[in-house]
Amino acid sequence: MRRRHFLEFASLLAVPLAAQPRRRPNIVVMLSDDQGWGDLSVHGNTNLSTPNIDSLSRDGALFDRFFVCAVCAPTRAEFLTGRYHPRGGVRGVSTGAERLDLAEHTIAESFRSAGYSTGAFGKWHNGSQHPYHPNARGFDEYYGFTSGHWGQYFDPELEHNGKLVRGKGYIIDDLTDRAISFVEQNRSKPFFCYLPLNSPHSPMQVPERFWTKFANYDPKLRSTNPKQEEIGMTRAALAMCENIDWNVGRVLSKLDQLRLAQDTIVIYFSDNGPNSWRWNGGMKGRKGTVDEGGVRVPFLIRWPGQIRAGSRVDRIAGAIDLMPTLTSLAGVPSRAPKPLDGRDLSPLLRGGNASAWPDRMIFSMQNKRVSVRTQQYRLDPEGKLFDMVADPGQTSDVATARPEAAAKLSAAVEKWRAEMLPMVGDDKRPFTVGYSKTTLLPARDGVPHGKVERSARPPNSSYFTNWTAPGDSMTWHIEVGTPGEYTADVYYACPKADTGSTIELSFGGESVKTEVTEAHDPPAIGKEFDKVERGESYVKDFKPMRLGKIRLKKGAGTLTLRAPEVKGRQVAEVRYIALTRGA
Repeated sequence: MRRRHFLEFASLLAVPLAAQPRRRPNIVVMLSDDQGWGDLSVHGNTNLSTPNIDSLSRDGALFDRFFVCAVCAPTRAEFLTGRYHPRGGVRGVSTGAERLDLAEHTIAESFRSAGYSTGAFGKWHNGSQHPYHPNARGFDEYYGFTSGHWGQYFDPELEHNGKLVRGKGYIIDDLTDRAISFVEQNRSKPFFCYLPLNSPHSPMQVPERFWTKFANYDPKLRSTNPKQEEIGMTRAALAMCENIDWNVGRVLSKLDQLRLAQDTIVIYFSDNGPNSWRWNGGMKGRKGTVDEGGVRVPFLIRWPGQIRAGSRVDRIAGAIDLMPTLTSLAGVPSRAPKPLDGRDLSPLLRGGNASAWPDRMIFSMQNKRVSVRTQQYRLDPEGKLFDMVADPGQTSDVATARPEAAAKLSAAVEKWRAEMLPMVGDDKRPFTVGYSKTTLLPARDGVPHGKVERSARPPNSSYFTNWTAPGDSMTWHIEVGTPGEYTADVYYACPKADTGSTIELSFGGESVKTEVTEAHDPPAIGKEFDKVERGESYVKDFKPMRLGKIRLKKGAGTLTLRAPEVKGRQVAEVRYIALTRGA
């Protein structure tokens, strides 16, 4: 008996390595922010050099026609769910409209259920407070910021698993450092690493060693209409793209160093078209539009030995396809309880017959304006039809010449609009409190009243200022999930001459108040790093001030911050309210 068992064990050892079960592949997804299709040298842009990103095409596959949404948060939601963003309640980019409904199942949840370690490092942009937070949506580890854009890229305030921390160095380098550390720590088991970077989104800040090359550069390739192009913006974007490429190279080098490259699927794409008029292959439109240039982006994927090196896929595809594709490639059940809009692209990646791939329609919507793309045509929101094979720049409307195609796509758009538009009305969802130990309510999610105003028009990285009178206030529409006693803090700034005001926080008939006794007057920072004048707010290092303890009842209502007594020219500037349960 013992001899038989020994021989059976010996026979197992003798099985060739190739016949042993292969471990499930690691996944690394890198997503850039506001980088156009034309912002890579692999697509013919000689203004810059992106050899590391380009190498994914050489060693894997490049999709010629890959489509996302016109702006950031919807694309991220479609990647996470495999479903069009209106289905998940994502209808904007700020003040809560960017939140992904809690009934949606994410790709991270699928991979974590299959035993993967999951981490996200960067710009989340699909909800800030638990249970919308990335740590509650399938990611074991999170480092970055949850807002739509950030106001400072050098040593910025960030968060790590829900706690505010100070970043180290340039934000893209720092996020990449964290992703690399995650890969190192989890190299012995399958991991899902999501690296959603936040450049070349404004503010246009980049380390000097990347800026030097472009500071006085005269771009050889220009926007289709050169009069629209802001050369300073182009220079900064090119420098930021080369910084991204350097960081992509660091990730790829680490996979090589750890001997994980063969076992790792690496993806690189962007969330929308370019954020300024610059060279983009002659396409019409840019970020914010549903023309080709607003929604067609780079997409490259590598899996050595599994995806044929140097593949070029001309079939249309999009962010909605990544959930079904990655789960299929990895052999992971998607576990999505709702029907997906995306298709599994693995047959195309594994050398399937592209000519036999059935045609499809991919819809794009921004501000209720809908466009639809097939393999040959694009129908724009005005009902103009373009033959994208013969006329990739969308210069000639062929709706009259090809009435059957125009009618078919128009009918499809009307059907899609009828289904989707009811899902993208006003966002009345309250902000959730008490689903984690500490809940941060940023100024972005609040509403100013009286003379109170934001530090800049874009809400995402703003703070409240001009709080000057007892009639002024700031409110947050919240829903308390766990009732009880909470410690309330306000992150504030106040010059010494303006101390002495009384501030009060109230909710559901309960309140807490205190006096502003300690001055905290930090400077606004950011301008000194900007390569181009910004529209977003500059930032300050706000300091927490203890308001006291307040009992919060379960349910929805209005959280109000006001000043019953104002002593100076202003009460304070406000960045966050922090509510800590049971502290």
